Amino acid sequence: MIQLSDHFTYGKLMRYTFPSIVMIIITSIYGMVDGLFVSNFVGKTAFAAVNFILPYVMILGCTGFMFGSGAGALISKTMGEGRHEKANEIFSLVIYSSFGISFLLFAVGNLLLRPVAVALGAEGRLLEDCLLYGRVYLLGVPASLLQYEFQYLFSTAGKPKLGLYVTLAAGICNMVLDGVFVGMLSGGLVGAAAATVLSQCVGGFLPVLYFFRKNNSLLQLKKASFDGKVLVKTCTNGISELLNNISWALIGMLYNVQLLRYAGEDGVAAYGVVMYVCMIFFGVFVGYTVGISPIVGYQYGAQNHQELHSLLKKTLVILGGFSLAMFLCSSVLAEPFSRIFVGYDPVLLAMTVRGFKIYAFSYLFAGYATLGSSFFTALNDGVVSGILSVLRAFFFQSIAVICMPMLWGLDGIWAATIAAEGLACIAVFGFLLAKRKKYHY
Repeated sequence: MIQLSDHFTYGKLMRYTFPSIVMIIITSIYGMVDGLFVSNFVGKTAFAAVNFILPYVMILGCTGFMFGSGAGALISKTMGEGRHEKANEIFSLVIYSSFGISFLLFAVGNLLLRPVAVALGAEGRLLEDCLLYGRVYLLGVPASLLQYEFQYLFSTAGKPKLGLYVTLAAGICNMVLDGVFVGMLSGGLVGAAAATVLSQCVGGFLPVLYFFRKNNSLLQLKKASFDGKVLVKTCTNGISELLNNISWALIGMLYNVQLLRYAGEDGVAAYGVVMYVCMIFFGVFVGYTVGISPIVGYQYGAQNHQELHSLLKKTLVILGGFSLAMFLCSSVLAEPFSRIFVGYDPVLLAMTVRGFKIYAFSYLFAGYATLGSSFFTALNDGVVSGILSVLRAFFFQSIAVICMPMLWGLDGIWAATIAAEGLACIAVFGFLLAKRKKYHY
């Protein structure tokens, strides 16, 4: 069994992070499966509605990334210091507190659903479909928050494979229920959203049952007293991941507004297809950083500077390989992927394929851009991590998607992410160089 305290070779690093990579990819497939069935069984307007409102409803569950990454960094550092009982107390407090907060998020999400959809430009049939899908999807906020949280904490508990199995079960549940609710029973948007909610319950509540029982992982749920300092530290550690996901969701909304302006509902539908595949490819980068974060946090807590240096060096090499592979795969598979979703509409298909091929160049930078905030979160440096997240996911992206279409129209929208990810890479390497003496990596 691989321990957080081990020396990690390339092979051992890949074995430890592989379950997290697959876990994030499977989670990314949830929305894609909904889109696939909605597009082929309900139509492109309903498909556009799913993609139009999905960034908003996903913001609420993404709070789980903040609690998961923030607590994971604090717990792994605490274990590296040899305080395992305290690590369990932190783990329990964060799970209970975040679950309580999820119901407040559910209420706020429902309250703002229509105003947000209208503000983004949805009207007529598109608006009604957005509200129909969104209201059902929001029922899964408590479960999705826990699911995203445990994606980090399974790795922190030394059980990345178990996290993979739980996520795989949830993914299979989503695919089967989409086939039944949308394909067989003609449940439309309600069926697609219900399938996702039920699968999130599998991914969110099964881990709770596991950690409540005595187990052979590094963590267990137990009684916990309130500790405001721990919660504040968890949130400051993980705020970058929350900001990152909120920023991506906001940028997704901005992209939809721009696409609706330049290409109508077809543009929103085409962007949805590109984003489904993008989430899977980005899942490789995110999954790797999720897997490596507890190792970095543990070695930092143990003050093992040589191992930290080794981890960063190997990570830069691995992410470089992933980036090149993602670019090549996206370039080659652009048309086959697009046909699966929108092959029934030649004009929409052509628009989607072109968007795919331009967007593919962003993967050359995305791996390193993803690393920055996660690496500094693992080092318990929420400030730098937050700065990198906001620069990458909001500042660079928003400027690019607003300005570039003025010069190149629709192609400028597809190319905006390339420019944003390139600038994010420069920022990441700048901070890595600036902080090297402080953290000795």
